Amino acid sequence: MHDDANDGDDGDAVWQVHAGDAGFAAPADRTVLASAEAAGLPWSNSCRNGTCRTCLRRLRSGEVAYGIEWPGVLPDERAEGWFLPCVAYPRSDLVLAADGVQVLPVT
Repeated sequence: MHDDANDGDDGDAVWQVHAGDAGFAAPADRTVLASAEAAGLPWSNSCRNGTCRTCLRRLRSGEVAYGIEWPGVLPDERAEGWFLPCVAYPRSDLVLAADGVQVLPVT
């Protein structure tokens, strides 16, 4: 995962996100959460600024970049693939853990 959403990205790129049985397009200039909502997926969220952790999801493969300096994900959680879709921008195709498969970290 990158920390800077503007780090060498191609704003015209459109990536594919797979989350369980759902799949949707995710433009590089739109957060993963916004793309999920545009596809009609009712993902949990609240603050939309990376602090509440309501939208926390697990990334199985792929790369995201953040539009803020340090989102509310601990270093060990990041190492395990956790990310915040509300402030994360896709930088490749993504595969996420399916709902019900991921076990949220306790903080």
